[in-house]
Amino acid sequence: MPIQIANESNNSGGGGGGHEIKVKIAYSGEVMITYIDESISYEGLCREMREICRFSPDQVFTMKWVDEENDPCTIQSDIELDEAIRLYEVNRDSELVIH
Repeated sequence: MPIQIANESNNSGGGGGGHEIKVKIAYSGEVMITYIDESISYEGLCREMREICRFSPDQVFTMKWVDEENDPCTIQSDIELDEAIRLYEVNRDSELVIH
């Protein structure tokens, strides 16, 4: 999937079309942008994050998305990922923020 590294102050308005979701990933002082399919599984998202953040296959990590109230919400299952995507769509957000 396409990956773009952005600065913290980058607010470009581009985005994926159709059934893709723009994901803004904040990790280790960097902000990266990628696009995921709205039907991605939790395991698929984990693979994407490992690739983007250059985690080793055995490195344990936690993903959190930021909700509409700027609260971090942990993603540890398909159900929690589905809820994050559902709220992203309901709120018509421009991107899903994960850190």
